Amino acid sequence: MNQIYQTEVTGAGPESGAFADQGMFVLFGEEAPDMLKEFCYFVHVNPVEGEIVPGLGFYINDTRYPITAVGDVAAKNLGALGHITIVFNGASKPHLPGAINVENPGDAFPVLVPGDTLRIA
Repeated sequence: MNQIYQTEVTGAGPESGAFADQGMFVLFGEEAPDMLKEFCYFVHVNPVEGEIVPGLGFYINDTRYPITAVGDVAAKNLGALGHITIVFNGASKPHLPGAINVENPGDAFPVLVPGDTLRIA
C-alpha cells in the first residue's frame, strides 16, 4: 500500500457536523477563511505525494472508505490548503471540483475528533 497523503485532525469548528445529514464533511487547514471556519474540521496542511484516484482508500484511523470519484482540484486544494470535501455517497462522479467521493461501508456516519489520523493510500 503506497500512502500518498496523511494528516491529523487538530480541531473542529462549532458547526463542523452541519453537513452530516448530507453525508459529507469539510476539511481545511488552520488558515481557513473566517466565513468557513465554523463548518470545518481542521487539519495539518501536508503535501499530496501522488495521484488521488478511484480505487484508493480514504482512511479515518484504521477504517477504510473506498474512493469512488475525485474532483479536478481536490488534490491541489488538499496539498496547498488542507481543504477538501469528503462525500460519503459512493458516486462515480465527483460532487464538487474539490471533493472526494467515498463509499461508507458502515452503518454510521463518521465523526472526527482531534487526534484522528486521515490518510489516502
